[in-house]
Amino acid sequence: MNSYILNRRALLSAAVAAPVLPLLAGIAHAAKSAVFTDGGVAIRGYDPVAYFTQSAPVAGDAAYRAAYNGATWLFASAENQAMFEAQPEAFAPQYGGYCAYAVSKGGTVTTSPDAWTIVDDKLYLNFNKVVRGIWSNDIPGNIAKADANWPSVLA
Repeated sequence: MNSYILNRRALLSAAVAAPVLPLLAGIAHAAKSAVFTDGGVAIRGYDPVAYFTQSAPVAGDAAYRAAYNGATWLFASAENQAMFEAQPEAFAPQYGGYCAYAVSKGGTVTTSPDAWTIVDDKLYLNFNKVVRGIWSNDIPGNIAKADANWPSVLA
């Protein structure tokens, strides 16, 4: 009788999981864009230059935009736009704007413009402020791990 119950549970579990498995497989194997975007706009429309010049996340303005690495980047001013266009690699966040902690763990997730850190003149974004706190416990170690995982996590 016990084996009947176990087999029945296994069969029911498999039946419930079966429709979900192809979805998970598709998500796990879908190639991701080199830059995290929301509707084609990088870092949720925030100005990447402002993190360096104003030490704060500042919303960009659609009047000031640039294309870089397959994404549209917005800026708060024409001056910030020009700075970015002259040296986009100096201002664009590391790991395409995906969560630095997630990349260190071998994956990718979205980010919040409010969860940011500048380390050695490089911008790092995290999923949220709680995750940024966890990431901050070992910044050098997490950067080393993320560097080793990037860009293979996009595959």
